[in-house]
Amino acid sequence: MARTSDRLTAVDAGFLHQEGPAAHMHIGGVTVFEGPAPPQEEVLDQIRSRLHLLPRYRQRLARPPLQSGNPVWIDDPAFNLEYHVRRTALPTPGSRSQLREATALIFSQRLDRSKPLWELWVVEGIRNDRWAMISKTHHALIDGISGIDIATALLDLGPEPMEVPHPDQAWQARPVPTPAELLVEGMVGAARAGVKGLTRAVEAVGRPRAAVDRVREIGEGVGEMAWALMNPAPDTPLNVPIGPHRRYRAVESDLATFRRIKGAFGGTVNDVVLAVVTSALRDWLHERGVRTEGLELRALVPVSVRTEDERGQLGNRLTAMRGPLPVYVDDPRQRLEVIRRSMEGLKESKQALGAETISNVQNFAPPTVLAQASRLTFSTRLFNVLVTNIPGPQFPLYFHGRRMERAFPVAFLPKDHALAIAILSYDGAINFGLVGDHDALPDLELLADRLRAAIDELAALAEEAEPAPRRRASRSAS
Repeated sequence: MARTSDRLTAVDAGFLHQEGPAAHMHIGGVTVFEGPAPPQEEVLDQIRSRLHLLPRYRQRLARPPLQSGNPVWIDDPAFNLEYHVRRTALPTPGSRSQLREATALIFSQRLDRSKPLWELWVVEGIRNDRWAMISKTHHALIDGISGIDIATALLDLGPEPMEVPHPDQAWQARPVPTPAELLVEGMVGAARAGVKGLTRAVEAVGRPRAAVDRVREIGEGVGEMAWALMNPAPDTPLNVPIGPHRRYRAVESDLATFRRIKGAFGGTVNDVVLAVVTSALRDWLHERGVRTEGLELRALVPVSVRTEDERGQLGNRLTAMRGPLPVYVDDPRQRLEVIRRSMEGLKESKQALGAETISNVQNFAPPTVLAQASRLTFSTRLFNVLVTNIPGPQFPLYFHGRRMERAFPVAFLPKDHALAIAILSYDGAINFGLVGDHDALPDLELLADRLRAAIDELAALAEEAEPAPRRRASRSAS
């Protein structure tokens, strides 16, 4: 029997299990380009010319009967590019706030499970002769790192579109598998996963010392995950029932500022990101009348385990760490130091390895067990807010000759989580995208303001900490 489908991994399927009427598991971004916008037919032609590089974008979900395995990707015989690539325009004056509102509205709608799980919106009418693309893709299809690679498949390194080799024959959908074929493929997929596990076990017999070390590390990692479950995240206004509607805000900064802060106080750029998020949440909680003495929030920090040879492939290669957000600390420099030490400890710990091990074990689990496990992964017992930092290309990209000026990420809200913060670096900028539940976070703009203030505060402290000759050189260079 010819293979007509690809089985979802446990992590990919977990995002499907987590989706509900209020919790939408799609992610994406808002990219702003120099204008004017290309005609719709030219947009369609460029995407059509690259679509063979993205085979999953012409596939839809199918479920094996009798829950014999995870859902599978099959070719959509009714695929219609015009359905997925849509066009709209902002009313005058075409402000950034209007673009944010349009983004929130688009991300408030679930993707149709009967079609390939993505949409791309071309937005005209942005002030100063600009236009935008709003991408929206289900998390079962891509993770953030993979998504950046896929974006580069549609974009160019210069104003001139690159030459893309095309297959000799036009795409034709493979036959839709019958229920019997899906049942057999589901059982074969489960057996294949079992054989893979057995193969690893046999290989381990030939390398006993390495196997013992690996088992010990995995045991420590699973133990740390168990400790996290027994020490739940605190109750906060961020962890309440949510609805289907969203708010969206964006905060712009430059990567050089974060690197300067890192250089002054140590740590990594990601430590600085978590520090400014912590400062903003601390101030926001105070505005809400919440006392922060002794309060430490937990952030779910996705970690990519995608290897170099897996770059550009679809699907998720993610695990996660639970990073501390010490809102109890008064001094911003001390907050950064607490985060730096904590994140160093997490990297040295086996927490990420434990999470990856649990994810790998889930590949052997039946769908009913997997659904329960995925609910645990996004439980409010484990974290208060999602914070994901995505490294993007540090050079300009183009679409049909138009330079991409800015890029902002859009994350998802799991059940009972009213806020998610995504960070994307691109061409010298580092931009924050804040997604909030419409009803639970009517003051999302206030949180965005506090985030801007936190960046400015740490930047000013970093400048004071720099030696005087370096400060003078920096000013003269600007």
